[in-house]
Amino acid sequence: MNKKLVATAVSTALFAWAHNAHATNGDQMFAMSAAQAGMGGATVAQAQDAATVLVNPAGMADLGIKDVRMDLGFGLLNPPREVNGQESDSNWYMMPTGAAVFNVNDRLFLGMGLGGVSGMGVNVPDHLVGMANNQVIATTKAVFRFSPAAAYKVNDALTLGASLNIANQSMALTMPAFSLPQNQQFGFGATLGAIYKINPKLQAGLSYASKTDIAKMEYNTLNGPVSFDMDMPASLALGLSFKPMPGLQVEFDVKRIYFSDVMNRISVSNPGGTAGIPPALAFGWDDQTVYAIGVKKDMGPMAVSVGYNYGKSPIGREDVNSNLGSTAIVEHHLSFGLTRKFSDKVSGSFAYTHAFENDMTSSVGPANTIKINQNQYNVNIAYAF
Repeated sequence: MNKKLVATAVSTALFAWAHNAHATNGDQMFAMSAAQAGMGGATVAQAQDAATVLVNPAGMADLGIKDVRMDLGFGLLNPPREVNGQESDSNWYMMPTGAAVFNVNDRLFLGMGLGGVSGMGVNVPDHLVGMANNQVIATTKAVFRFSPAAAYKVNDALTLGASLNIANQSMALTMPAFSLPQNQQFGFGATLGAIYKINPKLQAGLSYASKTDIAKMEYNTLNGPVSFDMDMPASLALGLSFKPMPGLQVEFDVKRIYFSDVMNRISVSNPGGTAGIPPALAFGWDDQTVYAIGVKKDMGPMAVSVGYNYGKSPIGREDVNSNLGSTAIVEHHLSFGLTRKFSDKVSGSFAYTHAFENDMTSSVGPANTIKINQNQYNVNIAYAF
């Protein structure tokens, strides 16, 4: 058997087995709602809706509500992708999101939000056509998060916020050499946030999300248990929002996602010696810096927004052969959003985001190629009073 093809099959198993997300910034969703997506994900300094609970909980005090605001919606992610020219058969994923914020008094705000923050999967029928039989990769992964939160206005300029992040991660994998059934585990983390109003036109936001510590993913096989520890990365974001004139907002955010702490090398426990299971998953992911800018213009009952989001792929060419099961390499995103007020209490939002096609070919070993582009559609309904 061709040694290069064998090496490719093993390296493919490494990543496809453990991580198969196709979200936008690495494996992280860049926005949780239509209003956030329309701004290119630039929402750290100025909250756009109740889903700020999942981004910067301090933003709950900046929504201008008297009592309650609730946002409910969903997104559709369409990420056409290829491995060595072979297309994945699964190209549509639904991402529900819901959030509510309650004004307790002039200083205290409570809220909760939930939604999919990472996941999807891949279903490639035969990525190594030179090998015997079909070399199938069929995987699913989903990370769903629930976050109760609180925000407190220290004074007219400074607001602090915090949330508890409760995550549920589910994974399954079918490979030519083995199959691991659907399994899920819970994990916990926290987010701390702050918003500071520099002057009536300018304000800054800061958000730090800790690493979400997920319990070990455990799978029962005929030879005994197989397990590995896959956590969600920490991140730090800083944003600056500017309102040069009434009805016009511009925001610029910078975010650092610490992938190397959780996606560089992961040890695998395989005491029964189940065939095909590697001793470690050497993904080699780098930390990612994301830049986002969004502009929103209010025009009576309608608001229009455009956004741009860029993050260099955490996967380098030298790591392609260890990441054939993940095509999470998109870098440039362009967004367009609309918000329409239907009444004093009810509004609706829609956003479309296109992530431009990117491909990457391995610089070492077999010259395998991965390719992806993305289309994302978000719809939300908001009720505030």
